[in-house]
Amino acid sequence: MENRVIIGGQWGDEGKGKIVDALSRDVDWVLRYQGGANAGHTIHIGKEKHVLHLVPSGILHEGVRCLLGGGMVIDPWSLRDEILALEQKGHEVRGRMHISATAALLMPYHMRLDELRESRLKRKSIGTTGRGIGPAYLDKIQRTGLRMGDLLLPAENLERKAIEKILSANEVLSEFYDAEPVPARVLAEELVVLSQFMSPMVVNPYAVLRGVREGTESALFEGAQGTMLDIDHGTYPYVTSSNSTIGGAMTGTGLGPRSLGEINGIFKAYCTRVGNGPFPSELLGEQGDALREAGGEYGATTGRARRCGWFDLVAGRYAVDVNGMTGVIITKLDVLDNLPTIQVATAYELDGQQTTTYPVLSEAVPRCRPVYSEFAGWNKPTTECRKLVDLPAAARKYLEFLEKELDTLIVGVSVGRDREQMIWTETGVTT
Repeated sequence: MENRVIIGGQWGDEGKGKIVDALSRDVDWVLRYQGGANAGHTIHIGKEKHVLHLVPSGILHEGVRCLLGGGMVIDPWSLRDEILALEQKGHEVRGRMHISATAALLMPYHMRLDELRESRLKRKSIGTTGRGIGPAYLDKIQRTGLRMGDLLLPAENLERKAIEKILSANEVLSEFYDAEPVPARVLAEELVVLSQFMSPMVVNPYAVLRGVREGTESALFEGAQGTMLDIDHGTYPYVTSSNSTIGGAMTGTGLGPRSLGEINGIFKAYCTRVGNGPFPSELLGEQGDALREAGGEYGATTGRARRCGWFDLVAGRYAVDVNGMTGVIITKLDVLDNLPTIQVATAYELDGQQTTTYPVLSEAVPRCRPVYSEFAGWNKPTTECRKLVDLPAAARKYLEFLEKELDTLIVGVSVGRDREQMIWTETGVTT
């Protein structure tokens, strides 16, 4: 199988977990390249439901190896609990799980700092998950953080190094936030115990991915969040702290562009967003509430209600171009099954002018007002469809419009939450 990158095309929560699970059965590796436990990938297999935060979705396929890449920030407490929960369900994890020694190590004080910062910002808060992601990346960038490779140190060295970092964080908690310090020795001792669990999985990613680099092994690159939350290309400052676009796949794994292969963007058949920040096509009131309930739009990580809106083609075309997507996969088409009409934002009104170019200035996006095209609904269930010809004519027309406007092939359509509820097409949806 050719290597493939899976990238969120919107504001995250596009259903990447299901798509990675569906595509990873035939690969050697699934590589998670950025983010941390702020991700929530929900996978339904029959009556079983799995919610993964750090462990790549490919772990649910026997024999597939998984890597947590160097572009991630990893909470070892959360990772241990997630691994044990999967193993209790009968999945072999530790023999197939690999953790890059270069990945940043997320500590409990990062979560405390995240909460305090958000609380201080009040109405101007980002709306983070509170998982400590931003503070952990900050430590990485200012070169003061721990890395997963530190878990390979002798116990006394690791404990000493951890206490030093915790005491430094406690100074910030005390002096800047007037908050209680975290228990340095207790946490350091816990980390030493955790290192015994984690250290057999910590690897040199350059060495273990040699087969992918040389083309003798195949890989699926798994992203978290979405394009519009990318630290450089998203709706700054209401973004995540890492590169969730195509560049993150390379820097987060150490693999070059020749290793990437297909680049598939995942888009919901509508849009959602968690947290604060501009969302031009957002639906407020009863329409938004109805879409949320129909789609079960509540965060897998936080349980927060997602903001819902119509498909945004301005942002969508931007995501396709920024990532160089070779194809897109549309998820949750079935959520629209009972709507009488469906709208798509095809342009923005910005300061009296109509534009189809996504504005990157932070101050401009909140002033954008969507210009809509309307489509008739199909009022028929799509959940049993497995081929394009099975879809209602109005659903086909909607997909054909999206394919034309995004200017790239739709290579898959999800019509339900189960891994088998998929329509795959190699030549797009346009007849």
